[in-house]
Amino acid sequence: MKHRINPQIDCVFKAILGSETNKPLLISFLNSVIKPESPIVVVDILNPYNEREFIGDKLSIVDIKAKDDKKRLFQIEIQMVIFPHLPARMLYTWSDIYAAQLQDGEKYDDLHPVISIWLLAENLFNSTSVAHHHFQMADLAQQKILNDHCSLHVLELNKWQPAPTLSMEDQWMLFFREAKSWSELPAQLNTTELRQAMATLQRFSEKEQAYHLYQARENAIREEKTQQALLEKALEKQEEERRAKEEALANQEEERMAKEEALANQEAERRAKEAAILEQERLRKLLIKAGVDPDA
Repeated sequence: MKHRINPQIDCVFKAILGSETNKPLLISFLNSVIKPESPIVVVDILNPYNEREFIGDKLSIVDIKAKDDKKRLFQIEIQMVIFPHLPARMLYTWSDIYAAQLQDGEKYDDLHPVISIWLLAENLFNSTSVAHHHFQMADLAQQKILNDHCSLHVLELNKWQPAPTLSMEDQWMLFFREAKSWSELPAQLNTTELRQAMATLQRFSEKEQAYHLYQARENAIREEKTQQALLEKALEKQEEERRAKEEALANQEEERMAKEEALANQEAERRAKEAAILEQERLRKLLIKAGVDPDA
């Protein structure tokens, strides 16, 4: 290839899985990730790839929406920059698609499952080595699924460890993680779908207009990552300053309490001295009254 192309860049990702000519790739990808009892054979792409949606300076949210012959809805997105509220965004995006199915007067039984799939270039769940997470509405204590309408798959590419024998899911994950460094498709991934996916990378590499679009999106994502890193640094600094202030206030409070304790000790000593003097004076008076000279 003339230029190495990263399939994680959103315009490339959508061209691979969201263009009309690549519907077989989308079907293969969906079957590999959700592993339905009956394989998906037909999909309708609801927002097909269009280069014009990527033109412009601002980085928009780009996803792939599709529907199969069972009326299940699919939303697929790749995310290269991780931020703290990403899980909330995932759920919000899913709920927005789910709620949009009903118009005025329609019934709840007109609702169909919405399956969201998120590919992450960075790790979101650092406490586990698991790469494929499947979230559903469930009663954890009773191990009971509410229904099959809410399904959210999160795939962390950095963690992906393929099995000795590559499944179709392994092949897709390796492609999206590693293809940016390939000049040609490895032999173990030599399938019809991945050859077609590689051909899409080739188009972005060879065609001038497509490559310029790719560069613009890559630069926009690089800028977003830089801004996110700067924001995280600023937040870290803000947190450090907050902790320093809290520590200073805690030290001031300790000093104040120590001073108060010292003053209380001084006051106790003063009162003890006064009590001793008063006691001495009382005893002196008693001696004088008894005819004894206390000074003799």
